[in-house]
Amino acid sequence: MHLCSDSTVRISHSTPMPEFTLNINGRDVIASVDDPAMPLLYSLRNELGLRGPRFGCGLGQCGACTVHIDGLSARSCVYPIGAVPGKVVTLEGLGSPENPHPVQRAFIEAQAVQSGYCINRMIMEAVVFLKRTPKPSEEQVREALCPNLCRCGTHLRIVRAVMRAANA
Repeated sequence: MHLCSDSTVRISHSTPMPEFTLNINGRDVIASVDDPAMPLLYSLRNELGLRGPRFGCGLGQCGACTVHIDGLSARSCVYPIGAVPGKVVTLEGLGSPENPHPVQRAFIEAQAVQSGYCINRMIMEAVVFLKRTPKPSEEQVREALCPNLCRCGTHLRIVRAVMRAANA
């Protein structure tokens, strides 16, 4: 991988392979992969060094790999890189340490992060949910995040964080 003069990131390999142009966190990326069915997650983590989306179950069920594709949640561990239709945003693309997204800020303030296993999905799903439902009830937040697997038991702090973000 190298940075081109036009600020396009190129993921290159020694043998010619099909190329896919992706927009990741606002930057154009040209990915050369031997198999267009390769999961997007592998390029995000292995080629681009993005650590927000994580490998969890590899089946698209746990959501540790959640990203936004054109504003909707998607499981990058099962999303073929050759089928990405538009803009991809990862946890890193929502905000920065200096200027976190309001949902990220709320999670920090509510101390809703413990093990980190579920947090990528919780934050990414909460962002999409709050766009659809900007002033949710606590019950709506619980319902929206119900399918998200959290093993460390920070559910109450997570709900508080989403409510805090909604009220910010």
